[in-house]
Amino acid sequence: MSGVAILAIDGPSASGKGSVAQRVAEVLGFAYLDSGALYRLTALAAQQAGVDWCNEPAVARIAQSLDVCFDNGRILLAGQDVSALIRSESIGAGASQVAAFSAVRRALLARQRAFSLGPGLVADGRDMGSVVFPQAQLKIFLTATAEVRAKRRYQQLIDRGELADLLAIMRDLQSRDERDAARAEAPLRQWHDALLLDTSELSLDQVVECVLSWWKTRT
Repeated sequence: MSGVAILAIDGPSASGKGSVAQRVAEVLGFAYLDSGALYRLTALAAQQAGVDWCNEPAVARIAQSLDVCFDNGRILLAGQDVSALIRSESIGAGASQVAAFSAVRRALLARQRAFSLGPGLVADGRDMGSVVFPQAQLKIFLTATAEVRAKRRYQQLIDRGELADLLAIMRDLQSRDERDAARAEAPLRQWHDALLLDTSELSLDQVVECVLSWWKTRT
């Protein structure tokens, strides 16, 4: 990992991490790691194998042996394109549940770090700057109010042609926030060396511009 430029973006669900990280990576010409996809894939693989998400040892074994391929924007699980499937609300809830397990996080750690190839990497998740890439040159904690995040998620679902209930989404986000912040290993929080960026009243372009400006200053 030495010598590779790394920008780590952490934050709660629906804060815009993925959209921002992808745009920044494109501008910088860096690789992009969506760490949440690995937890979503683990939840989906467990579900397909008939493994209960509460079964930590079994879920960890699945995480360790995931047959995953990231192919030009597509995400393949055992050869099946699951790019859209892992973005469902139910799998998102499962991902938050299995991500609370220490054994699962340890199983996915090396896989995440393997993405740090030259010239650089933009990684988004919950513990990119604190655990996975503590050597990152820039660490950002991206957030927004629960109301704003719920409305964003609601609009995403509507745009995909799915049914959505704003109040249910709000309750789910709050539940995920509490679970992510309360877990024993790598809890979700702004760490001392991460810059806070509240996106509640900012457009995607404004957030990307801010992140790129901070990156230029740091490097």
